[in-house]
Amino acid sequence: FTDGVSIDTVWATSEPRSMAKKLGIKKGSRLGRYHVVEDILGEGGYGIVAKCRNTGTTKIEAVKVNKREKGVLEVAMNEIAILNRLRRLNPDTCNIVQCNGFFYDKENICISFELLDLSLQDYLQEKNPRGLTTRELRPILYQLATALSHLHSSGIIHADLKPANVMVVNRHEQPPKVKLIDFGLAHLVSAVIQGEWMGTLHYSAPELLLGVPFNESVDMWALGLLMVELATGCQLYPGKTGYDVLRFIFEMQGQPCDDEFGRSRWRFKTPDQKIFVSLIKSMLSLDAGRRITAQEVLKHRFFAPSLYQNSTDFNARSPVPPLSTTLAGSIKVRLHASLLEKSVSRFHMKPIQTTSAASTKVRLHASQLEKSVSRFHMKPTQTTSAASTKSNAS
Repeated sequence: FTDGVSIDTVWATSEPRSMAKKLGIKKGSRLGRYHVVEDILGEGGYGIVAKCRNTGTTKIEAVKVNKREKGVLEVAMNEIAILNRLRRLNPDTCNIVQCNGFFYDKENICISFELLDLSLQDYLQEKNPRGLTTRELRPILYQLATALSHLHSSGIIHADLKPANVMVVNRHEQPPKVKLIDFGLAHLVSAVIQGEWMGTLHYSAPELLLGVPFNESVDMWALGLLMVELATGCQLYPGKTGYDVLRFIFEMQGQPCDDEFGRSRWRFKTPDQKIFVSLIKSMLSLDAGRRITAQEVLKHRFFAPSLYQNSTDFNARSPVPPLSTTLAGSIKVRLHASLLEKSVSRFHMKPIQTTSAASTKVRLHASQLEKSVSRFHMKPTQTTSAASTKSNAS
């Protein structure tokens, strides 16, 4: 999918190109009848992604080589089936990666795609690791909502939406055009096995983690978290286990029946920032039935022409402190600062009944959030300070 090394399932290994070596693939190798390898873009547990020249068309393509193993082959065949259903859609107007077909190389299944530039994850790091501006976020959100709208209208759940699975077509174009990739875990809504977990932990909706019935609204939850990450430069709900993630969700947003998320005393400097957060909150509703749909996102006032024209140009020079001029500062204050007070007080001011390891995780995350707030010249609240002091004392 990419001309830069950013593949969803790339593993960092001590022996670079180990999977390519195992598959006997290197620069100059021929895959199938027409594809000559020019470079190895990435590799992972599934196999590799290679930059290839199609000798039949002379075009450069990204070829995903899936190794012949049970599990990997099933995912590959599922991806091909989903991509085949999406062939009727225009990949450019629907913001979905273009698939050129599949073929076999020996016993390995290969899927050919258009070659794209880099992932949204890498784009964020290159552009501004501390978060993008409202002006930069708006077209990205609209394009992703467009992609999900077409998917959901086709009865398909992507089930693994995250920054690594969104590609920027050309990093030098403004606004950037993005496309959704990696349909290996995608499912037909009518064929999902209720109670089965799928996707990536940090972007999983509560209903997936709890093993209760779910539908395409899980993609909207993931979209909300993805946009928070693009706005702040950090994941909203980290964790190594489903329990960790659920704990952060319920501590910050309350139990599923509560409606505590986003209550804050902080004020935004611009209307578009306030409206953006309101839209994110509607994506992160704990009640999947009340979660906003992709079609509704496209009609949201956040995309109103008048708001867009009056949007703050955060790249312009201004004597105003960063907290007032960056969305990252405002959104972090909104989603973290006031919630940090609640989270830290719950975790540190009450006896902790969990294991020492779990307590340490919570303290580390709370400390990280506190540092995020201090970076934007904001004094922690009294409760937070007291909680932190008590934590350090313990």
